[in-house]
Amino acid sequence: MAAPVLFSVILAILLRFICFRTYLSSILADRIEVVTPLTSWTRIIEGITLMEQGISPYVGAIFHETPLCLHLFKYLYSITPLIIPTIFIALDLLIGIVLYSAAQNGIKYMLRRQKREQVRYAKGVEALHLDQSAFTEIPKLVLYIYLLNPFTIFTCCAKSTILLTNLAVALAFQFTFQGRRAGATLAIALAAYQSLYPVMLLVPCAIHVARQEQKDVSVFFDDVKFWKSCCKTGLCFIFWASFLIYLSYSLLESWDFLFSTYGFILSVGNLQPNLGLFWYFMLEMFEHFRLFFIWVFQINAFIYTIPLSIKFRDHPVFVMLIQLILISVFKSYPAIGDTVVYLALIPLWSHSFHYLRNTLVVGVMLTVSSIIAPIMYQLWMYAGSANANFFFAVTLVYNAALIFLATDVSYAVLRREFSLLHGIALDDEGNEKPVKLQ
Repeated sequence: MAAPVLFSVILAILLRFICFRTYLSSILADRIEVVTPLTSWTRIIEGITLMEQGISPYVGAIFHETPLCLHLFKYLYSITPLIIPTIFIALDLLIGIVLYSAAQNGIKYMLRRQKREQVRYAKGVEALHLDQSAFTEIPKLVLYIYLLNPFTIFTCCAKSTILLTNLAVALAFQFTFQGRRAGATLAIALAAYQSLYPVMLLVPCAIHVARQEQKDVSVFFDDVKFWKSCCKTGLCFIFWASFLIYLSYSLLESWDFLFSTYGFILSVGNLQPNLGLFWYFMLEMFEHFRLFFIWVFQINAFIYTIPLSIKFRDHPVFVMLIQLILISVFKSYPAIGDTVVYLALIPLWSHSFHYLRNTLVVGVMLTVSSIIAPIMYQLWMYAGSANANFFFAVTLVYNAALIFLATDVSYAVLRREFSLLHGIALDDEGNEKPVKLQ
């Protein structure tokens, strides 16, 4: 049983080492689909150089990485630059291991919950039950998908610092499934410290921890114990986030990093093309409308948290998954590295895949847009035979595919939940049809 896992780990390490030994690594380090102004290794080197010259890297408009990340890589780089590829490979492997462990805890939690709620299920829905074999099979699938995903390999070989965010997000899933408030809030605080948007994971995390403390009963928003638990989770997050911010201030003895990191994310100061939706609209926008549409776009990234948490209040960790998809669509500086964690974790809900409707459409759209996007960028920037509309059209297809993915998986989870409670009806040909409530 361990042989396929060991083989996949060795293969993943070899692929990354080969990539680092070729020119592919230096090519990927400059690709806008892989790195952003917030995660570029080139800018890390720039920040390290400025620090060694006694200049604050946050004075200009070049460096936007967090202080703790900068000091971490400055220390590692001072040992020897040759260690950096090994550090990124080890970091990527660690994320895979954490996701594997998170998947195990997730399946264990789902099986326990299914056993407890089985008395409420309708008759004849055994085919929709989560099988016991999922405890061994699903975690391995999660590990395979993460380590062997081309997006993951490209992100690692480009030395993108988004790996730190992904590690924090993976730990957030791990600790949330375990119901460990301190660990989950620390992981979310670290992820939010690195890229801001993961702060929205706090809401479903708080709901899940509250459910765990109340023996996983259904959430009732008029329950005093529920709100007390959520407040504890919120205060715990505020403590960790404040500690990280203060530690950053202590290292720099300046608050300049706040505007250069979070201010840069929110104000969208760099309109370099990327896989997101911001850059094209901001380029075409009249200046006096700019602030209004920045507010609209940024609010759009956060506003879905509350309705999703209400609708899926009995599936809060699933809300975290959907939020990751929405973050990769609506954040101001997205890259392919934003997709790798949730693509790996989606098999946790494979027992709902029976109700997926757009699998082929999503798969084709993601594959085609991933191949065509670099071609269109090459034609636009270097060959001069295309323009910005060509590249932006492909990014629209890419983001539409992610939206279809989020809606399709959400529908599948809700449809399975409905069928478990109300039964499965078959038509004359033996095909399943919706059950009508009396």
